[in-house]
Amino acid sequence: MDPERRRLLRLVASSAAALSANLLSIRRAVAVPANQVTGTIGDVGHVVLLMLENRSFDHYFGTMRGVRGFGDRHPIPLASGKSVWVQSDGEREIGPFRLNTKTTSALRTPGTPHTFDNAQGAWGQGRLERWPRFKTPMSMGHYFREDIPFQFALAEAFTICDAHHCSVTTGTDPNRIVFWSGSNYDPEHRRRGENCTAIDAEVNNLRCLVSGAMPSPGYTYHGAAFPWRSIPEILEEAGVTWRIYQDPNDNWTGLMHGGLAFEGFRTATQGSSVYEKGMTHRSLEQLRGDVRSGSLPQVSWILPPMVWSEHPSPSSSLQGAEFTSRVLDALTANPHVWGKTVLFVTFDENDGLFDHVPPPAPPSYNLDGTLAGKSTLDLSGEYFSDPERKYLHPDDQVSGAVRPWGLGPRVPMYVISPWSRGGWVNSQVFDHTSVGQFLEERFGIVVPAISPWHRAVCGDLTSAFDFETPNEQQFPDIDLVSGSSAKLVASASLPKPAAPNALEPLFQEPGMRRSRPLPYELHVDARAASGPHQLILDFHNTGQAGAVLHVYDKLHLDRIPRRFCVEAGKSLHDCWPLSEDQGRYDLWAYGPGGFLREFRGTLQKEAATHPNVQLKYDTVNVSVSLVVMMEGLSSASLIVRTNAYRADGPWRISAAPGKRTIREWSVIASHGWYDFSVVGEAFERRFAGRMETGGPSFSDPAV
Repeated sequence: MDPERRRLLRLVASSAAALSANLLSIRRAVAVPANQVTGTIGDVGHVVLLMLENRSFDHYFGTMRGVRGFGDRHPIPLASGKSVWVQSDGEREIGPFRLNTKTTSALRTPGTPHTFDNAQGAWGQGRLERWPRFKTPMSMGHYFREDIPFQFALAEAFTICDAHHCSVTTGTDPNRIVFWSGSNYDPEHRRRGENCTAIDAEVNNLRCLVSGAMPSPGYTYHGAAFPWRSIPEILEEAGVTWRIYQDPNDNWTGLMHGGLAFEGFRTATQGSSVYEKGMTHRSLEQLRGDVRSGSLPQVSWILPPMVWSEHPSPSSSLQGAEFTSRVLDALTANPHVWGKTVLFVTFDENDGLFDHVPPPAPPSYNLDGTLAGKSTLDLSGEYFSDPERKYLHPDDQVSGAVRPWGLGPRVPMYVISPWSRGGWVNSQVFDHTSVGQFLEERFGIVVPAISPWHRAVCGDLTSAFDFETPNEQQFPDIDLVSGSSAKLVASASLPKPAAPNALEPLFQEPGMRRSRPLPYELHVDARAASGPHQLILDFHNTGQAGAVLHVYDKLHLDRIPRRFCVEAGKSLHDCWPLSEDQGRYDLWAYGPGGFLREFRGTLQKEAATHPNVQLKYDTVNVSVSLVVMMEGLSSASLIVRTNAYRADGPWRISAAPGKRTIREWSVIASHGWYDFSVVGEAFERRFAGRMETGGPSFSDPAV
């Protein structure tokens, strides 16, 4: 047996032996009630931030019940004519496949490419079709519940966010710098409307990578320091206590520490507040001691050593589980402290691991320099400019040299606290700026580096909590997954995992999950333009949060999808010329929370012959209505069919010229979910999604 295999067997044996104890740490955390005083976010006394390494949401939780995973009813279409599940490496089709710890050594998988060039290539500006080409076939691997029992147990006990994205479509440093400051590019340039270059932004790992040792001779840095203030510095100025728990000589040569990119950290001297709180050694035992003594700061960062970081090789999901469990053990050592503590556990980026959800982002640029979409916000300064294409892959020719920074792919986010217990899913769009926004909401600070676009599109994580009635719920028991130790030890000596030659059937556990209310109320409507062969889409946001809507033209899927950033309370419209398709159109509008609209048909030269169909929400009666208008002298006979959630129908609507016809359906039984198609001659509309009422609901019952 080779030395590496022997080392892995020892590692697995020791880690697997601790698995049941790790799961018990979750039980202890769930058992502590919230310290409810005001019934608001003000009851939070401590915020603890643990950022692990390099896992995508689908890679970990694509098979979990009640989340947006492999049972997604609306996977995006690809230029191949197939769905997003059928990816290509340029020679063969590769879909998601199980990293089976029963038959392979998939406990510890190799890393995959995850720098700016290959990340941009895999994203394809939203086309999302060549992931294995840029990220290797291993990027399509994923786990089942029995493969990563601790991670599933953590999600079952608390709240998992299934629309949480990394901030930047690239690797570690840029995303950790956002986590530590709110931006990876100079916010002063953005305020002036100037797109950043690599001189004033972090594209790949540079500024946090250090050599040397602390305290002597000290760190040697690479790249110029960033001048704007990091979040620890902002907290310091506001009088909010903070601390970083780390081994400064075992933090992956600085890569775990996003603060090292900033002048305020680099120039900090021994004895200064920033140095003593953010550059020195503090172990998890010291964290436990601070919890026991009641001296835990208001805000804490915990930096994992490389081997415990959960990064695919040299770490593993098992080592990340053990480290997270040790953090939970430390934080629950004093129930009084844990009763007023929030622990956010997330991942800096996805490695190269596949995720099927197209990230919300500012519109991309077409090759001709036009913008593929629109925004109600000024997007000046929100892009990375690479005029010499030094950071772009030669095979990535979808767009030009000006690219949106992100958002990047989904990564897991566990919200662990006495206010987020119970196995909930939250589907609001979040990213690494969301933690900064949460700190703003709780401590009254301002993080000026967070851009207006991020504030409009990415929530502040408060929707993941129940501050009013946190102790009135029933909490699920935690399955300890008996026999895991033996299975994991045995898997270490098995063959290495590999992508299969044939596509594997997709699997997601059946059943619903309790879902937090979302701030979205979105509308996309189609109408004929006054000119010949032109269709207009109208985007209206009557909700409480901004949103990004993707529109895929299914007659031209080789094109970049248009993206529309619509702030709360605002509207946009855009026009699709149809002359080259003889009036035919097939548009697919896709938004957060399961929102889908499809517009298909043939537009005649006379616009008045085309029906106008809209879906309206009635939150008081928990119902949706279809409103049909026929303008001009024509009439239409339409059929309404349900695609899910109901067993009745179809319904016929006769639309008379100049009159409105309304049909209404209750969505109480389906927990607010709806899916209707309206079909007529050379005409089809589809309306699907979840109507929000402001209260808790359930995940999609049709998955």
